[in-house]
Amino acid sequence: MKTAVRLLLALLFPLCALAVSAPGYAQSASTGSGQAYPVKPIRLIVPFPPGGPTDTHSRWAAQQLNVAFGQSVVVENRGGAGGIIGTEAVAKAPADGYTLLGGNPGPLTIAPSLRKQLGYDPVRDFQPITLIARNASAWCVHPSVPARNLKEFVALAKSKPGKINYATPGIGTVGHLAIENLATLTGMKLNHVPYKGAALYTVDLLAGNIDFAQIQIFQAAPYVRDGRLRALGVTAVKRSPLIPDVPTAQEQGLKGYSSYNWNGILAPAGTPRAIVDRLHGVLSKALSDPEMHKQMVAIGYEVAGDGPAEYAAFIKAETEHWGKIAKAAGIKPE
Repeated sequence: MKTAVRLLLALLFPLCALAVSAPGYAQSASTGSGQAYPVKPIRLIVPFPPGGPTDTHSRWAAQQLNVAFGQSVVVENRGGAGGIIGTEAVAKAPADGYTLLGGNPGPLTIAPSLRKQLGYDPVRDFQPITLIARNASAWCVHPSVPARNLKEFVALAKSKPGKINYATPGIGTVGHLAIENLATLTGMKLNHVPYKGAALYTVDLLAGNIDFAQIQIFQAAPYVRDGRLRALGVTAVKRSPLIPDVPTAQEQGLKGYSSYNWNGILAPAGTPRAIVDRLHGVLSKALSDPEMHKQMVAIGYEVAGDGPAEYAAFIKAETEHWGKIAKAAGIKPE
C-alpha cells in the first residue's frame, strides 16, 4: 500500500511545474470587497490523514495553485469521523476563497444517508470548484479462497451465509456501501469488518486473515500481478489497463453496476464567482496538460476537470445514488 502511494506521488509531483505556469493566470480576482485575490495564504483542508489518494490529489492541487498564484497554499490534514470533521470545518469557514476542501465521496455523498444529524448539507453548504479524478476498485480475495471469478464467489458465499468476512476502510465509506450493494444485488450475506484505513486491511488480506475486500485498482494491481491476491472483478465501466485480464462487474452479469472513488476541490457556499472561476481555471489547465493526463491514466485514474456546475450536479446525483443503495441494503441512519 505504501509503495502504491509513493508511486502516485512520484508520478504526479514531478509534473506539477509543467502543468501550470503563473503568467497564464496573473490576472487578479475580486473577493467581493474590491480586494485582489489571493493576498494571503490559502488553507486546503484534507479530511483524512496524510498518505491516501485524497491527500495526494489535494497536495497536487495545492502545488498548482501555489505556482499559479505565487501565494502559499497550506494543506491541513484534519481527519476523524470518516472525513466528516474536516468537511464540516470547511462548511463553516468564511466564504472568501481562503479555505478549500479536498473532497471525497464518503463525507460528501454517503454520510447524508448514514447520519441523522450532520453538521452540513453537501449540496447547500459547498461551492464545488472542480472534480480532479476518479478511480475504480478491484474485488480481491486471498488466493486461499476457492473462487476465481464473481460467479464462483457468490456461490461460495451463499453456501455459508455470514461466514465470509469482508473488510472496508470504515462504516460509510465507498467500499462499505459498494460491497453492501453487491451483496444486495447477488443475494449474498457477508460479514462486515470495518478497519481504520485501507492500508490496514490490505495487510490482513495479504496474510489471509480476512477473505474479501475492495481495493483501489492502482493499489491492488501489483499484488494481483504477482499472485499475492486474486482479483474477481473491477468496479469500473471498462477494464483497467493495469489488470486487463480482470473482467468488469457488468461483464459478469451486474448490468449497470459501477463504483468509483473520486477527489475534487470545493469551497464554502457563497464564495465569490470570480474566485471560483479563477481556482477552476488553474486546476482545469493543469489537468488538461497532455503529460499529466497520460501519467494519471497510467496509474488507473480517469481525469475529470469538470467545471463548478458539472461538479455540483455530480455530487447531487452521487448523493441520491448512495442513498438508494443504503436504503436497499437496509442501512439506517445513526
